[in-house]
Amino acid sequence: MKSLFWRISLSFILVLTIVGFSYILITTFTAQRYFQETTQRLNAEVADYLIKEVNPFQDGTVNEEALGTIMHSMMAVNPSIEVYLLDPQGEIISYVVLDQLVKLKRVDLQPIRDFVAEKGENFVLGDDPRNPGEQAVFSATAVYEEDQLQGYVYITLESEKYDTVASALLSSYWIKLTASSILITLVVALLIGLVLIAWLTRHLREVVQAVEKFRDGDLQARVPESSSNSELATLGHTFNHMADTILNNIEELKKVDSLRRELIANVSHDLRNPLAIINGYIETLQIKGDTIAPEQREKYLKIISDSTDRLTKLVADLFDLSKLESGQMQVKMEKLKLQELLFDSALKYELLAQTKGIEIKSTICQNLPTVTADLSLIDRVIQNLLDNAVKYTPDRGEILIDACANPTGGVSVKIRNSGKGIPQGELESLFDRYYMIDKDQQGVQGSGLGLAIVKHILEIHGSEIKIDSDSESFTEFSFDIRP
Repeated sequence: MKSLFWRISLSFILVLTIVGFSYILITTFTAQRYFQETTQRLNAEVADYLIKEVNPFQDGTVNEEALGTIMHSMMAVNPSIEVYLLDPQGEIISYVVLDQLVKLKRVDLQPIRDFVAEKGENFVLGDDPRNPGEQAVFSATAVYEEDQLQGYVYITLESEKYDTVASALLSSYWIKLTASSILITLVVALLIGLVLIAWLTRHLREVVQAVEKFRDGDLQARVPESSSNSELATLGHTFNHMADTILNNIEELKKVDSLRRELIANVSHDLRNPLAIINGYIETLQIKGDTIAPEQREKYLKIISDSTDRLTKLVADLFDLSKLESGQMQVKMEKLKLQELLFDSALKYELLAQTKGIEIKSTICQNLPTVTADLSLIDRVIQNLLDNAVKYTPDRGEILIDACANPTGGVSVKIRNSGKGIPQGELESLFDRYYMIDKDQQGVQGSGLGLAIVKHILEIHGSEIKIDSDSESFTEFSFDIRP
């Protein structure tokens, strides 16, 4: 941050210095231009006064006597002026110059004509005969004799001596200007600029401090919120959002880790029981050998077979749930009729239900609309819900299957079973893996993964599982499938 502050500050100083010197140049040029224009305005009629007093042309030729008069009078009054006599084409035919340093043979007549036409009202510069390529302020007038143009009187108002003095004064002016007003201005502007830079970057410093605290382990570090719409305020808001996301991800990772530990514990427990049963009865069969009665042998083998089936289902459920949670389950969407799945599932569980005296009733509307779903996954949802209903429905209870079209063009499915229902405080936890209601008291066997699998499958289909229970007489699961 310090490096950024000083880089900005040095850049500002550089820009300020350039602006300062540019200001000096512009001020000097403007002052010089102002002085030249003032000089020309004040001396615009000098040439006219000259020819009124002394006519430099006589019979179309230069009046040498007039030039002498000009030399003694005009040069004595103002030695900075230089007088040039021009012919109608701009050629210099004579001049009165103090140092005799004339280098041009002719001058451009256009500025002179403009000056004469406008009577010196507008500022215009003409050629400097002493310095080719340079320009000078002047006064000029046309000389006529019997309406015939004889030439021009061209008077420059800045001599070489004037230029030398002006140059020296200009250098002194630069030094004084730089040492006083410009220097003070730059210092004041610099101080103000540094304060402004520090003020403008204050939010950036807050961002850097928050990032450093976050890096050092303070996960609650945040940038103070700002109501402005500046880029730095946006940066602070973005960092806060990123920090919240990271913190949420950390919490999710903690939950996943806790879930992993719970999974390992539950899997270890659920796998240990059937494996222990299988191992125990196999050892019994091995020890007793041929001495065991055929009826007893069949009983032991049935227990081993049931435990093996339970173990196989647990492993399959774990595998399927892992694929669903990781998004690796292959889904094949297709158009299908739900009534066929519902009738088939009802027939599969009817035999099991009859062993407990449970009656399965179906209310499936005719001509259900076609829905888009994965056949095997939706079949798994229906079977898991029916399996859950059969397990928790008391003897001589009933299970109701209801399916009808919904207003969105899809199908709504409801599966209700009688029984003591589910406590309201446990409804939200029902779809967590391994969560089972009164597992030990009711003697219900299961992996506790069925409803978690149902939830993830329906989420894949853009739906959700809903539960309703009065905690006394019924429990109802429902879901919608889109067209």
